[in-house]
Amino acid sequence: MATDWLGSIVSINCGDSLGVYQGRVSAVDQVSQTISLTRPFHNGVKCLVPEVTFRAGDITELKILEIPGPGDNGQCGDFKQIDLGIPGIGYPGGTNLNGTGKLLKKSGSSSSAPQNIPRRTDVKSQDIAISPQQHQCSKSYMDRHMESLNQSKGFRRRHNSCHNWTESEGTRVQNGFSWLREMEEGSSSSRHPNQATPKKSGVKNGQMKNKDDECFGDDIEEIPDTDFDFEGNLALFDKAAVFEEIETYERKSGTRSRGTPNERSARYRHDENILESEPIVYRRITVPQASKEFCTDSGLVVPSVSYELHKKLLSVAEKHGLTLERRLEMTGVCASQMALSLLGGPNRLNPKNIHQRPTVALLCGPHVKGAQGISCGRHLSNHDVHVILFLPNFVKMLESVTNELTLFSKTQGQQVSSVKDLPDTPVDLVINCLDCHENACLRDQPWYKAAVDWANQNRAPVLSIDPPVNDMEQGIDAKWSLALGLPLPLSERAGRVYLCDIGVPQKVFQEVGINYHSPFGCKFVIPLHST
Repeated sequence: MATDWLGSIVSINCGDSLGVYQGRVSAVDQVSQTISLTRPFHNGVKCLVPEVTFRAGDITELKILEIPGPGDNGQCGDFKQIDLGIPGIGYPGGTNLNGTGKLLKKSGSSSSAPQNIPRRTDVKSQDIAISPQQHQCSKSYMDRHMESLNQSKGFRRRHNSCHNWTESEGTRVQNGFSWLREMEEGSSSSRHPNQATPKKSGVKNGQMKNKDDECFGDDIEEIPDTDFDFEGNLALFDKAAVFEEIETYERKSGTRSRGTPNERSARYRHDENILESEPIVYRRITVPQASKEFCTDSGLVVPSVSYELHKKLLSVAEKHGLTLERRLEMTGVCASQMALSLLGGPNRLNPKNIHQRPTVALLCGPHVKGAQGISCGRHLSNHDVHVILFLPNFVKMLESVTNELTLFSKTQGQQVSSVKDLPDTPVDLVINCLDCHENACLRDQPWYKAAVDWANQNRAPVLSIDPPVNDMEQGIDAKWSLALGLPLPLSERAGRVYLCDIGVPQKVFQEVGINYHSPFGCKFVIPLHST
């Protein structure tokens, strides 16, 4: 008879220590007094093993949840007491339980009479047997349970509550299983008029609880024991192969390359035009004869001119209206701008540093170059720079020098005629305008030698304005030199060469045989580099 119940779905209570197991009966051994369940569930959670075997001594209570049979038309979820052929397991009774947990009388027209099974002495509750037809259902319990695993986590959590056992009218039932059966059968007040209407869950106990179950409803047993190996998986990633595949795809499709570790796209400066309409011409200035060439920061070639050609250029410009006074003013402005930049610019010359006014020593001779230096000193003094002008006393000086001295005397600058009146401590900058292109005899004058000695002994940097070409005519080594219009072929002693725009028109250059295009751009003073 034990083989008649193979395939039945049963619920086995093994007490508080082992818990409750549910599953389909796969084997019943009367000799060893054991029963085996396949696809078992322990306390509502699917077991990791495919089959579990129980001894008769470990079973406290056994209930038949579903009996296999032809048709499967009976109600699902009712309990029946059956003789499995294992003595000591089972409960006699004359009533059964429906899904609402209420006791029902056994129908007298049942086709199969229940068989009493000997009851264990330590069991106090009773179970009821009903007809097998009432236990047939369209779906087996195990199939419905597997479908419930695919539902939401909150539903699974609520289903797990079926293991809370209560006693009602002397019979032990599973309230959780009864609730699950009602959910699957779509129970309502029309089908169970005697059933109490459940209370509606509020926002706090309903929606919020569902969200909590969905977020924190996973079973602990489903969490893997081993940690994820990040380093091992990262080592499996071949970056070079991926980039090669991307590059091959983009090359075939003609799309723009995103860049690879071995290839980078060209980068442009913020002031560089990437849309080139025509080739760039770097040699825009040509002279009859150039002994030395310079280039600007943008790569334009600036050739040097001889002193004779430079003098002829200024003479032609003066005939067209660019007088000496205009050139002096333009030279003074450009030289003062360069000197202010060398002194620190806005970092040094601001109201917060008024207690640290820069000091500039201006060494000038009685010629046009000296007048250019005096004009530069006047502009520096107007920009709150402490200027000390050295100019020896002469009985007669050029008119341009006299005019510039008159304007300089109206500033806060200081004029001295002796080297002894120059500062003993280093100044911020020394501007040299002692030398002259035409009069080389000034180097033999005592005041010239004294001024050169003072400048060489002072540790301040030197800026030379329009220095001569011959190294022997320059007694002071300059750090910077400022050329006018076009540079002369200066030597290395001139230091770093700068070029200033003194306002000579382009057609004036053409009159002296120079094909000229301005290299200054947006500036009036630009640096030159030796090629």
